[in-house]
Amino acid sequence: MDTGEDQGAAQLRKFQKELSAGTVALTLLAVLASGEPMYGYQIAKTLERFGDGVLAGKQSTLYPVLRNLQAAGLLDSFTEPSDAGPPRRYYRITGAGLAALRDWAAAWRATRDSVDAVLEGTRP
Repeated sequence: MDTGEDQGAAQLRKFQKELSAGTVALTLLAVLASGEPMYGYQIAKTLERFGDGVLAGKQSTLYPVLRNLQAAGLLDSFTEPSDAGPPRRYYRITGAGLAALRDWAAAWRATRDSVDAVLEGTRP
């Protein structure tokens, strides 16, 4: 039987998962807009470094999002041989991806500002 504490922890994990699902694509576009093409592990490590671990998840969860962004024309990819193992797939942002990043970042800021205003306005 779950205690209130267990339920609270489970609800927090669920909330974090749902929140993360909506922000991964935005952060992936932002990481790829900042420089050279990157492969999945590099992207994961960059998210880990900039997000203080908050954005870090299982590396395997990045690949479905990368594939969806590519299918939507927001990313491009290519493979290159690797000295240490199988070939690596590198991703780079497209012009459409840059436009989406601008729009999504503006939507994120507006949402963040609205949520912050509500949270600050409802403090006891």
